[in-house]
Amino acid sequence: MAIFVHYLSILLISAVIFLLLRAYRLRRLRLPPGNLGLPFVGETLQLISAYKTENPEPFIDERAKRHGSVFTTHVFGEPTVFSADPETNRFILQNEGKLFECSYPGSISNLLGKHSLLLMKGNLHKRMHSLTMSFANSSIIKDQLLVDIDRLIRLNLDSWTDRILLMEAAKKVKRNNKSLVGLGPSRLSSESKMALLITFELAVKQLMSFDPGEWSESLRKQYVLVIEGFFTVPLPLFSATYRRAIKARREVAEALSKIVKERREEYEKGERKNDMLGALLGGEWEEDQLSNEQIVDFMVALLVAGYETTSTIMTLAVKFLTQTPLALAQLKVSCWKMSGTDFKGKNHRTVVKLLDDVIDTSLPW
Repeated sequence: MAIFVHYLSILLISAVIFLLLRAYRLRRLRLPPGNLGLPFVGETLQLISAYKTENPEPFIDERAKRHGSVFTTHVFGEPTVFSADPETNRFILQNEGKLFECSYPGSISNLLGKHSLLLMKGNLHKRMHSLTMSFANSSIIKDQLLVDIDRLIRLNLDSWTDRILLMEAAKKVKRNNKSLVGLGPSRLSSESKMALLITFELAVKQLMSFDPGEWSESLRKQYVLVIEGFFTVPLPLFSATYRRAIKARREVAEALSKIVKERREEYEKGERKNDMLGALLGGEWEEDQLSNEQIVDFMVALLVAGYETTSTIMTLAVKFLTQTPLALAQLKVSCWKMSGTDFKGKNHRTVVKLLDDVIDTSLPW
């Protein structure tokens, strides 16, 4: 009993010292008013709970009302300043790279990798961003991209045969207008899952020239676990989700490392492919080659960056088209006219214009 009391006293004293030191350090930083919540955890649980509901705004509204439109909290392992003030946000965005520097919490950085494009700064970031844009805008990719999109959508729509109607699925989205970010698989509707699947398969195809199959599906499942780790308490000891995310990140890195190694050997033998990995292995990097680890982290970031955002836009496009009968009717007519098109040359420009119109329809969100 005495030993238990002794250790409990040490624990309480340590907690008090920790809280005092944290409060002193934050006062020196002159942060905006706010509440840091529990030690280590902060207010992460409240934020995660809010964003898993249909109405996450109260998390910010309640704190803005209590502390002001710019307030301090503690989420995902770090003190964080939230801004709900439009003028402040505009000032920050206009001065990014000058007065402000873009960064991510350490817990997310661990999952992305230290060489991730999202974490790069300075000249290296500019070079990698330029390479990415050059690849995305190349004529070879533009011509092949729509062909791949068409093929993947047809492939996945075939799996819906005798199971679900697209219009009925769209009505379900209409009733459940919410972001896909942070939602578990059981809470996603069929069309949302399909959008996520198509987005990932297309990204893998453009990055590494892999068609949908057992390998890409295994990689996708690991990616889902990694992304789930973004929205949890970043303490491996207490969070099974974060532990799974860390483990999945290692397995993703191992799978991609194997591919990068094989492709580098092929590249040195003169075998080239017109994908993102081929651009990273060659081109402007001939004399200053990226390491395998750098390439892996870069590809991890590209897959993560487009996975949720693109699939969300795809799902919302279906939702808003069902709310705009005229646009939907015009889209149907255009699709019938382009039936059998090869998506190249003049046809490519027509399809891109049509896609732009569909995206514009999704913008009300």
